[in-house]
Amino acid sequence: MHDFHTHFIPSEVLEWIKDNQHRINARWIVNEDTNEESLVINEKCRIELKKNLINFDAFQQGQKNAGVNHSVISPLPQLFLYDSVSISTEISKVYNQALAQLVAKHPGKISALATVPLANPVKAAQVLNEAVKFGLKGAIIGTGLGKRMLTDPFFKGFFEEANRLKAILFIHPLTNNDPRLKRRMMPAIIGEPWDITVCATDIVLSGFADKYPEVKILFAHGGGFLPYQIGRLEKGYEQWDVVSANLQSPPSEYLKRFWYDSVLGSKESIEFLTKVVGEDRVVPGSDANLSLWESALNISDKGVHSLLAESVNIQ
Repeated sequence: MHDFHTHFIPSEVLEWIKDNQHRINARWIVNEDTNEESLVINEKCRIELKKNLINFDAFQQGQKNAGVNHSVISPLPQLFLYDSVSISTEISKVYNQALAQLVAKHPGKISALATVPLANPVKAAQVLNEAVKFGLKGAIIGTGLGKRMLTDPFFKGFFEEANRLKAILFIHPLTNNDPRLKRRMMPAIIGEPWDITVCATDIVLSGFADKYPEVKILFAHGGGFLPYQIGRLEKGYEQWDVVSANLQSPPSEYLKRFWYDSVLGSKESIEFLTKVVGEDRVVPGSDANLSLWESALNISDKGVHSLLAESVNIQ
């Protein structure tokens, strides 16, 4: 069994954060009830430093207990640090080298994706190239930068390099700042899927798959609400030129050219996603919370094999 959506912070990254805590405005707080530490960065995000996130033995044990025999580790999105190109570049290189070392120490058991300084597409392309040479399989990136969507020409250089490398790009949601969501845990419950929905819909309608046919796009959280609303895109394609202008086929056909993880929370949702996009386009993922998403791992490996067919050799 594979787990394609799981996160880990190597000790080298934690050491870098401590050494650069003033530059990134990092502070640590302790939960008096559990005695567990949390890391707060720039007063924007709080990361609970649970054992399976920072201790590799605990990480491996959790994966083993869930029946996972191959983990594809991604850097933590809260540590993208896109606000500063220099800082993002530094932590990307430290993170990527540390993950490459883990991969080398555990052949056949671990694969990994890189993080890149997305705010500078030229540097991001260079860091991605280095990471692939280290043995990483692509990168995890956010859904854009502020109001700038990933389909913006600004990112062209990065996607051209990713296309040349036939890299996997795992698109993961970032913090949703919609003020209507600031209660009842809605940023986590619907904010993250909504962020992916907007990004994925824009990518589908942009003709991205025709521009960069070798890039392997994987959408987190099952593509958000897009698969469920594909009928609305189809109607838009039929009625409005502005929707169909960049497409050579209906949106439902483009949906089948991307991949989606199974972090959806219910077996029925996963079955619906599989019916819409195909069994070979859905990959298992736990989002590093094996108890919550246990059913998401018990799916076919066809999606893993199709995603990794040309870019990765995984046992």
